Amino acid sequence: MRNATPPANTGRAPAGPARGRTVIAVTALACAGLAAVTGCSAASSSATGLVTHVVWTSWGGTRAVAAGVSDYVGPGQSVATGTEEPVTVVAFDLGTCHGKLMYRAVEWYFPQHGQAFDAGRYENICTGSYVPGS
Repeated sequence: MRNATPPANTGRAPAGPARGRTVIAVTALACAGLAAVTGCSAASSSATGLVTHVVWTSWGGTRAVAAGVSDYVGPGQSVATGTEEPVTVVAFDLGTCHGKLMYRAVEWYFPQHGQAFDAGRYENICTGSYVPGS
């Protein structure tokens, strides 16, 4: 299988764990706009839509996994009271988007707060839209 281009500044697949200044920013407003209707919350994505200090531990398979840092906003908290905490990032749905091989979906979660990966909730990288799941 060919490797998808990693989201690092190098433009090539890493031989080992990818390290660099990768930042994942997604459409936080998509979650904020859907919160009242769908229950979208910090459990489905970071309330700020930003993950920094991303270090990929796997790349090129069905899923790519990384560790990073994002603001955790717990139930009933405002975004202003969130705290930076470790987050697990999963990129998945490897395929083509606009003619390029890439992971077409990304999701992250806070395992230390009982959250787990849910392939039904993700940011669609091709369209920039948030899929809130059921």
